[in-house]
Amino acid sequence: MRYRTLGDGRTSFDVSTLCLGTMNMGTLTDEETSFAILDRYVEAGGTFLDTANNYSYWADGHGRDSEDLINRWLTSRGARGHVRIATKLGAAKKDPALPLSNTPPTNFQGLGAETVAWEAYESLRHLGVDRLDVLYGHVDDLDTPLAETVGAFGKLQAEGAVGISGISNVALWRVVEAREEALRQGVAPYGLVQEQLSYLYPTPDPDRHNWASPELLDYARSTGTDDRPQLAVTAYSPLLQGAMVRDDKELWDGYGHPTSLERRRVLHDVARQVGATPNQVALAWLLGGPVPVIPVIGPSSVAQLDELLGAADLDLDPEVRARLDAA
Repeated sequence: MRYRTLGDGRTSFDVSTLCLGTMNMGTLTDEETSFAILDRYVEAGGTFLDTANNYSYWADGHGRDSEDLINRWLTSRGARGHVRIATKLGAAKKDPALPLSNTPPTNFQGLGAETVAWEAYESLRHLGVDRLDVLYGHVDDLDTPLAETVGAFGKLQAEGAVGISGISNVALWRVVEAREEALRQGVAPYGLVQEQLSYLYPTPDPDRHNWASPELLDYARSTGTDDRPQLAVTAYSPLLQGAMVRDDKELWDGYGHPTSLERRRVLHDVARQVGATPNQVALAWLLGGPVPVIPVIGPSSVAQLDELLGAADLDLDPEVRARLDAA
């Protein structure tokens, strides 16, 4: 395993460069299997867990199944203090009687100050920890003044309830403005952004704000100075839930264009060339890019995890990366 330092100009700590996503743990992935995956991940040197306060409503969960399972695992293994935990808020159900949706009306709780404070302390309780190492706004909230949201996260950090704050599923201009607003308020700025990113990419869409665009990565590369605190990028669904390696699995909406299909073919060719799996190469491509990205992996078995762990120390030669980039 390899590690990198996360920071926001005030707080910093190290995490493993592969983050373990726990979205399905406690619902689609049973407790015994979930515990085995967590055990193996830590045994391999993993230190960074990712969850949320709405995992997984859509799998007949109550919304904090993943957080509760992590709490039980931490307790049974005596592992508190040995891992860093990131959770998210803002996309749980505003009205429990209505479904969630990715299109309006979403029924998201949003990122108002009262919601941010309440849900953060609920996550502390469900996880059984004293501090949330990372707290993301799960989905940007355009209906709440940005100053209110930024101030709410800053207050949690000042109280010691949150280490580093972040935002997910958000337009680049909102990230920049939120960080500038934090400086105006004298609070810590967002130190992480979590977006979708993979070796395959979707058709350009001006309304798609959940993709780590080249501009976002370029902005992240410019940070880490005294006047522009560090911003790291984490990537969810980096393997498109298996569609990178399975020709029989349909690519997500917007991804099934000719360029993505060609890139998938090249990915498989390169994997054979370097003696790795396509999944390992796809993760190594993210880890070793000009702007290193932390992939959030979501294996549903120990065998799947063991394969993905092989990406942690896979270095792609410059000519191999050039071939991947050129496809």
